[in-house]
Amino acid sequence: MGMMQLLLAESSFGTLDWLAIAVYFGVMLAIVWWVILQKQQTSTDYFLAGRNMPWFVIGASIFASNIGSEHIVGLAGQGSTSGMAMAHWELHAWVVVILAWVFVPFYYRSKVFTMPEFLERRFNPTARWILSVVSLVAYVFTKVSVTVYAGGVVFNVLLPEIHWQVTDTFALDAFWIGAVMTVVLTGIYTVLGGLRAVVYTDTVQTVILLIGSFFITFFGLSKLGGWGELQMICRDNAANFALWRPNSDTDFPWLGVLIASPIIGIWYWCTDQYIVQRALSAKDLRNARRGALWGAFLKVWPVMIFVVPGLIGYALHQKGLIDIPTKMANGQEVPDGDQVFAVMVRSLLPPGLRGLVVGGLLAALMSSLSSLFNSCATLFTVDIYEKIKPKASEQHLVTVGRVATVVVVGMGIIWIPVMQRVSEGGLYKYLQSVQGYLAPPIAAVFMLGLFWKRINGAGAVAGLAIGFIAGMVKLTIQAMTGGEDPLITSPGWLVYIGEYNFLFATGWLLLLSILVIVIVSLCTAPPRAEQIVGLTYATATADQKKESRASWGLTEVVLTVLVLGLVLGLYLYFSFWLK
Repeated sequence: MGMMQLLLAESSFGTLDWLAIAVYFGVMLAIVWWVILQKQQTSTDYFLAGRNMPWFVIGASIFASNIGSEHIVGLAGQGSTSGMAMAHWELHAWVVVILAWVFVPFYYRSKVFTMPEFLERRFNPTARWILSVVSLVAYVFTKVSVTVYAGGVVFNVLLPEIHWQVTDTFALDAFWIGAVMTVVLTGIYTVLGGLRAVVYTDTVQTVILLIGSFFITFFGLSKLGGWGELQMICRDNAANFALWRPNSDTDFPWLGVLIASPIIGIWYWCTDQYIVQRALSAKDLRNARRGALWGAFLKVWPVMIFVVPGLIGYALHQKGLIDIPTKMANGQEVPDGDQVFAVMVRSLLPPGLRGLVVGGLLAALMSSLSSLFNSCATLFTVDIYEKIKPKASEQHLVTVGRVATVVVVGMGIIWIPVMQRVSEGGLYKYLQSVQGYLAPPIAAVFMLGLFWKRINGAGAVAGLAIGFIAGMVKLTIQAMTGGEDPLITSPGWLVYIGEYNFLFATGWLLLLSILVIVIVSLCTAPPRAEQIVGLTYATATADQKKESRASWGLTEVVLTVLVLGLVLGLYLYFSFWLK
């Protein structure tokens, strides 16, 4: 039996830091215990929090579910190495507005548990099966492994002295100890508390997350000498730090960004179980819509509190005020962007605040993972298991959901070593490239399905299947042709496919998916009128239109204008800030 060895004499953490983290965990424990006492009697209780959530909890949960440790670690990393390029993905608040106004009314009225279930209503059971499997694969490939990996990176920098000597020849370092411990703790409260535990803890975690990241930005700018100093240093590297890059840029050509960013955004924010499940838990349509708009408002701020700290980290490194570790990439030594956030926490913050910010990081890690675990359990139980065993009792379904959660945790941990190979260009870039290959067929099916009643089940199935296979082929070739030691070096055309920019590849995948869906639909019989009533804009009933109009008022309009105005303002400012 090995023992945990803590060499605390060298630790960057003090008593106040540990106290802040202990208070954070105490609050989380109290919330989860309160939720457990509520009893999860039915699948609706467990998977959708009894459909009784108010708008401010929904919005906070949408935001906290999105902002995981991969955001904080990965965005700061991309900010320090490629400037504002990734800000396009973080200015997706406008897409969340689309969720509120375009998608939420259809989802909420249909009373579905999952997005695949909505596809079955609109198309057929096969479409539901495909989306269920694709979503579960996507969660393991992207969200579980990336979130756990990001958390491990931070533990490795902040507490490198922790290791566990399992046997005489085998030891676990801080990376694996931190990652696995957090996953296990999160898994426990998700398994016990269901979605209600997830959304209430998310609300608290959102506050901690925003406060913690604000302090990183504040102390970083203070040490650097202010915003003007940051601009001056970034101007020296303007070509690499600009929001818009020329089309010759190998990583973020402006046309590729304009094509891929909305596709990934619509898939992620408007059709992904992970996000939409929060809106489905609302007490009524007004709360669902307003909750999405509140989430959109919160989504405006990551550029300032996650990307900008990365820029500050780069500037501090250039001035010799902090030291960012390096790594080998494409044969040369470059700063390891994924370690920037942790280095800034360790170097800039006073005792107590350091613990609070790490608490914020743990909040991000745990909120993303808990949301993910619950969504995976919902997808597997409702879309796959319940189809196989339709007579299973409510309590049995809850138990199956809990087992499914545990399995997904294990699969995500197993995938981490593979992910480390693909993510050499940066954690967040890896995340967006994988999502770029998964998003197009799903976004195409949902958009065409809502706005064109002629699209049928055969077209949807063909588009999902062919689009998903094409995306996975591209991802596989990319993984085998990239890195320091590529597995494939010939023939030339295969290497070209592997190295082809992921942003343009996303656009081609969307075009392929649309063509397949439209052609197959037009070549087969149209859907029956009674099958699509109320499920497309063209077939919405008079009662549905009336209910939808009654669900919004001045508050929703003001929130929408405010969010869109803030997004436009940030775009305009950062388009010219290095001129």
